[in-house]
This record gives sequence, structure tokens and C-alpha cells, in this order.
Amino acid sequence: MESTTIKVYTKTKAQLDKFKEYENESYDEVIRKVVYIAETCATEPELSKEAIIAIEKARKRIKEGKFITEAKARKRLGL
Repeated sequence: MESTTIKVYTKTKAQLDKFKEYENESYDEVIRKVVYIAETCATEPELSKEAIIAIEKARKRIKEGKFITEAKARKRLGL
């Protein structure tokens, strides 16, 4: 898959960081998530609200330490 470099202001990066659901989430994933929410907002506003609520809940769980690492998940799944 091709990739490119984009320039964003430090403030913009900080705002994108707030949308991360987990520490290692890439900016590509964050940007795609934000674009999805923006597109969905125009066509299905209720679904957009659900996505935002899900992100907020995930952030809260992570801050509370209620998550498992990728390594632990792989071990549980026998991968």
C-alpha cells in the first residue's frame, strides 16, 4: 500500500491524539475514523453519535486500565 507524508500543525496533531483509542493506533487509522464519522454524520446522524460514544467509552476504559495488550490477546487466542 502506498503512503505519503502530510504536514499538520502541532495543535492539529494534539487534537488527533485525542481520537486515539489505544496507544499504538496509527494516525492513518485515526484520520480514517474521523473521516468515517464526518461522512456518516451527513447521512446517518444517529450512527455518528453512536460512534462518538463508543470512542469515548473506549478512552475511559483505557484510562482506567481496563484493556488487554496485543500480546495477551494473542496468547489467549493461541496465536
